[in-house]
Amino acid sequence: MATPSAAGAGRARGSGLPPRQDAGGILPTVSLAGAAHLPYKIAWKLHLPLDGAVRFSEPHAMRTDVFAYGITPGQRMVLVDDEITTGRTLADLTCRLREAGAVPLAAVCLVEDTTRGARDLLTGLDLPLVSLTTIEGTA
Repeated sequence: MATPSAAGAGRARGSGLPPRQDAGGILPTVSLAGAAHLPYKIAWKLHLPLDGAVRFSEPHAMRTDVFAYGITPGQRMVLVDDEITTGRTLADLTCRLREAGAVPLAAVCLVEDTTRGARDLLTGLDLPLVSLTTIEGTA
């Protein structure tokens, strides 16, 4: 699913694989974490009174607020999702995680739509993107 460099990035001490939200990202996250023997976290569209909460936005969704929990300063992580189109959700998550002191190392996805600028946006945030496959064409 991921290149060796992305999988290896998550092997650093104290690292985990917190992905994005909804059911679409759960299967690739659990699969990658299981293959790498690493813990993982799932982000939810449910606000709970839990420690280490980080709120971020999924701008294209009907319910835009998403929450990741148990985020701690210095925690290294690889962000996982099923698909990336504009990159705005992962960009916002990356900024919010960094504000909380966490260290996003890279993003991994099953499918990247190369027509909407996600890679450039994430590269501008110094977040490498590894895609299993791409959809190419004109926007």
